[in-house]
Formats: sequence, C-alpha cells, structure tokens
Amino acid sequence: MNIKSFENIYFIGIGGIGMSALAKYFHAQQKQVSGYDKTASAITTSLESLGIKIAFNDTFESIDATYLNPEKTLVITTPAIPKTNTLLNTFKTRDFKVIKRAEALGLITNSTKCLAVSGTHGKTTTTSILGHLMFECDQKVTAFFGGISENYKSNLIQNGSAITVVEADEFDRSFLSLKPYLACITSIDADHLDIYGTKANLIDAFQAFSNLLPSSDKLFVHASVPIPGITYAVEAPADFSAINVTIRNGGYVFDLKTPEQTIENLKFFMPGKHNLSNAIAALAMALACGCTPLKLNAALKSYKGVERRFSYRIKSESFVFIDDYAHHPKEIDAVWEAVSEMYPQKKVTAVFQPHLYSRTLDFAEDFAVSLSKFDAVLLLDIYPAREAPIAGVTSDLLLQKITTETKQLVQKSALVKAITSIGNPVLITMGAGDIGQEVEPLTKNLMYA
Repeated sequence: MNIKSFENIYFIGIGGIGMSALAKYFHAQQKQVSGYDKTASAITTSLESLGIKIAFNDTFESIDATYLNPEKTLVITTPAIPKTNTLLNTFKTRDFKVIKRAEALGLITNSTKCLAVSGTHGKTTTTSILGHLMFECDQKVTAFFGGISENYKSNLIQNGSAITVVEADEFDRSFLSLKPYLACITSIDADHLDIYGTKANLIDAFQAFSNLLPSSDKLFVHASVPIPGITYAVEAPADFSAINVTIRNGGYVFDLKTPEQTIENLKFFMPGKHNLSNAIAALAMALACGCTPLKLNAALKSYKGVERRFSYRIKSESFVFIDDYAHHPKEIDAVWEAVSEMYPQKKVTAVFQPHLYSRTLDFAEDFAVSLSKFDAVLLLDIYPAREAPIAGVTSDLLLQKITTETKQLVQKSALVKAITSIGNPVLITMGAGDIGQEVEPLTKNLMYA
C-alpha cells in the first residue's frame, strides 16, 4: 500500500501519545488530518492549535465530509480503541482502508534508514536520547517519541527524512511491522502476558524482531538480553560500556569504552543507572550512524529528558517531588534505585496507580516487593485502560501484600492530605494511567503546602 496516495488521514484515538506524533507528521506532510478521541487533553489541545479538527463523540455524523471518501481517506487506529467502537466499525463496513498505528509507522519508515528501539522498559527514554543525538549531530532525521521530549516540547522531531527513529512496541507484536536498519533491545522482562501467555513467547517475538534486521551486527542488546547482538552495559563487561562512572552536580560523568576507542568525560544529567544504560544504547547506535564523539559529547550533555520519566516537579532543600511513568515492577525498582542514589538519607513516599487488572494479577507479588522498599505507599484504584475488571483483582489485593508499615488506599481527591500528613521529604508518583493528570494540580498544591 502506498500511503502517499491518500489525501486525508483520520485517526481513531488521536489523543494517544504515539497517534498524536503521527498526526503531527502527516499534517507537516500537507495531508488533511482529523480524528476522534474519547476525551479532551493537553495533547488534543496542542493538535487543535495546529488546525487539526477533533471530535469527542464516536458517531459517523461527527466526521467532516472531507473524510467520507474511502478512496481518498486512510483510517489509522490503535489497540487502545475497543473493537466495539462505533466509529471504527462504521469505517470498516463502508470499505475504508483501516490500519493500526504500527503498520502506518512501518509504511512511513520503510523507505528510510529506520533506527528502532525495542524492549519492555526504556524505549521512550532511549528513543528520545537517540533522536536528540541525531538531531544535534545534524543528521537528516525524523524521530517519533512515545512521550513529550523536554528539549523539543513535542513527541516529534523533523530535520529531514533519510533516517527515522522510532519506538518498536512489543505490545500486540506491533514491532514486527517495521523494517529496521539498526535496532536495540533494552530489556526483555515478562510483560503483556495477556498477549503472550509466557515469557518464552515474548522472547520468541523479540527474536523474530531481531530477524528483521539486514545483518546480526545491526542489533545492539543490553548485556542481560538473551538474544545475540552487540552488547552494552554500565560498569560491566560489554562491547560498549560506561566505565569510571561518578556522580557530579546531580548527573553522571563517565567514559564510554567502545570496540575501537574510549570516549572520555561524557556528561549525562538524568538520574538512575537505568537511564545511563539507555544513554549507552543511544550512543552506540549514533556512533554506528557516523556521529562524531565531539558532537555526541555536547549533545548528550544538553539532553533534558522526557516528561514523566523521573521528572522533577518540585526540587527544593526541604521537599522533592518526582513523577515517573513506571508501571511494571522492574520499572519501580529502577525508580527506587535512582531516588536512593540521589537522596540516600531521606524518607520517600510512593504514590502508585496500578495499570491493568491483568498486569496487577500477573505481578502482584513482584509489585509488593518493589513497593515495599519505599518508606510509605499510597495506592490509587487500578486504571483499567482497555480491560474489563477481573473478579477479586483490586488495589486492596496489592495493599495487603505490601510490607511497608505506612500504607493506605487513597482516592485522588484525598492525595494532598495523605501526602502532607505523612510528611516525608521526597515524593514519587508512578503509573501509566490517568495519574499523569494529577501531577500538575499536585505540584501546585504541594508547592505551598
């Protein structure tokens, strides 16, 4: 299918972080772009500011007449949209071409050198670091992010089209729609078991993804990943390794050992060894694309991060508030390690919103172990996303397994009171659901609490 043959692109679920980046891309390509989403958000507002019309009810009557010709309109949807969605089914019954976001991304990137970042954790941060490095090294790159880059205040960078940087999402085996030129795998931990059933099946999917590469020397893998490739690590044996790592002024200073050389005195201002590991993967891929050590050093130093990835909301002598997207036990562990490294003597309150009933059930014991490391834990109700409730699976199930003495279930409306009554000097909010919408009001209320 030639995606360029369509004049109009209609998005079902346009407010999603990945979908909105595609919407911006097609708008920049002079396509007519419109879409539907269930609720208004900062993302939909930003799209509307570009002149993109968005409907918030899923009726076919809400669609502009421009988009009603199946020969001229391509419809892009996302797995987050229920199969029962009225709009989706109406488009299908009227013979419109309907494709998933991953397929659209594949069609865009197939004619480019596609740099694909995969892994169960770290995709968004690694992709945003890589996109930033490539941009700052003057590469002709378009980069799609699964989060809002602090450097660009966007989930899309456009500086040419010879190279594309994308997240290769394992959910629903979406990454198999890509044709990568270079790729990395940051991690393979059990996740999305509602899709894969077992970790072995998940590993098989990542192996299938790696087989899409033109040759085995085009794959970069974290040293812990059980798939052959060029390895990278932090302070451990690997083809690319961060060595002589020290912490200065709230960031890392390190040397990068590569198969050919050692690049000295690199600086990276994102807390957490997991983020430093992500930076090593991005540096390795950028070097493989011809970026020079001198430019990479300056680019890495200027990287500011991604919204909701260990994002400081308040940072004072008496109180620190950090927000993070962590929604898997391994990600919570990474946040804990980072905050412990930066604030080793301070007590930490964690506010966590579980994401998906199935994930909560599959990893209840692991979640409990990870959350029990914090000095106090506040649990919100489970965010269901695409799922129907599972009998007996609630946040209370998780609460009973957590061993931290100070713990409680809390409603969003009572968060400020619960946080201030505990009084710990460091606060972490975590989760992939609508807890992100609470961050701004929390920041305002806690700033003056």
